[in-house]
Amino acid sequence: MDLTLKVWRQKNAKTKGHFETYQVKNISEGSSFLEMLDILNEQLVQEGIDPVAVEKGCQSSGPVSFDHDCREGICGACSLYINGRAHGPDDEVTTCQLHMRKFKDGDTITIEPWRSAGFPVIKDLVVDRGAFDKILQAGGFISVRTGGVPDANAIPIAKEKADESMDAAACIGCGACVATCKNGSAMLFVAARVSSLALLPQGKIEGARRAKAMVAKMDELGFGNCTNTRACEMECPKHITVSHIARLNREFLCAKFQD
Repeated sequence: MDLTLKVWRQKNAKTKGHFETYQVKNISEGSSFLEMLDILNEQLVQEGIDPVAVEKGCQSSGPVSFDHDCREGICGACSLYINGRAHGPDDEVTTCQLHMRKFKDGDTITIEPWRSAGFPVIKDLVVDRGAFDKILQAGGFISVRTGGVPDANAIPIAKEKADESMDAAACIGCGACVATCKNGSAMLFVAARVSSLALLPQGKIEGARRAKAMVAKMDELGFGNCTNTRACEMECPKHITVSHIARLNREFLCAKFQD
């Protein structure tokens, strides 16, 4: 396939970004989206440095910076906004799992970083998702000392609860929910983390403190409020449902009433 790429280029968080257009040819339909970007970067490196472009402040001659790690859909690093959708046109996949067969020969593909006040751009397509780490540090953990690893059947947990907890724990923290939400809300991420622990006996001890602390940190970091449009649920690569947001709201309200 021959494709036209409109890629967001931005030197750093303090400079103004812009789109630059590139042409890539002979891309295999079996390639992943990140492999296609690798091919683009090899092309840009081979073209070398254009002094005129550098003088004008353009970066068209340098490789495009983008984040990735596992390329298996489990780390969440490959966070790209592709043709107006988080992680691209496929459903329930991350960008690294997106294949070029989802596009057609001659297509124009627009590639952007996440757009959120909570995720400032570092360079090009790379954003700082450290805000999620700060939210987790505020309460997304169990601090009680449990000693050694207990036997699997030492604490009976209903299968329904265990399955729901594991579904919530499937969240990889990619930030697609934030990028998709018109308010830039991180409620689905926070809800998944709270819900995965609130459903288990080990997480109930600190449940009230956890809900209040994580919601407070989310607000402090500049994320927006949830208005229940469910856009986050539609674009989540792990299909985390908004039912977890309902549980977070219950946990938070109960914690407030206990004050």
